[in-house]
Amino acid sequence: MKTDHILGAMAVACALTVFGCASVDSAADLDKLTAEALQRSFRDQGIAKVERLVQDPANLACSEADASGKPLDDKTTKDIEAANMRTIRWPADGKFIGDWREGEKIAQNGRGLTWSDPATASANGGNCYNCHQMSKEEISFGTLGPSLYHYGKLRGVSEPASAASRPIVEYTWGKLWNARAYNACSNMPRVGHSGILNEQQIRDVMGLLLDPQSPVNR
Repeated sequence: MKTDHILGAMAVACALTVFGCASVDSAADLDKLTAEALQRSFRDQGIAKVERLVQDPANLACSEADASGKPLDDKTTKDIEAANMRTIRWPADGKFIGDWREGEKIAQNGRGLTWSDPATASANGGNCYNCHQMSKEEISFGTLGPSLYHYGKLRGVSEPASAASRPIVEYTWGKLWNARAYNACSNMPRVGHSGILNEQQIRDVMGLLLDPQSPVNR
């Protein structure tokens, strides 16, 4: 573990620990102290639960790699991608493309999964514009992810159901369902795997990305 990571984690532990900075004998002790401080600093509220702080193996491996400043080794990368690929659930009826109009609503909607959202609330949004440019009409968008403007048009998807379009259609579905199947340390939310969007919502976002009539491709 690099010195700057140790110092940074120690600062977090000190700031969050009500009884001040305890002596730390090893990186493992520091990690434990930091984890305990984080647990004390959060609480369940509404549908937002403290269990979200628990990292799955992929998140943990990527966090450790980021902290060390070194990329994941090839074997770990392939193992993470393979494990996440197995989680992808393909559309039960074989239909990948939904209504782009509904997909645009989902892309614009940032609600869902926060402490103030009731468990019985309407379906979550995708908040896609928070990270991506998607249409020329929407001028407020984030740049954490690549531009998706003309996503289907640039890939030649004029008929999403055609055999020639099948590879990119399947890739797009898989990427939405679980991005880490294709990029082990992707920052993109795993919207299908994590239950953020349901199958029909993903189908509609697919329509937004791939339908030639959608604002993304015009």
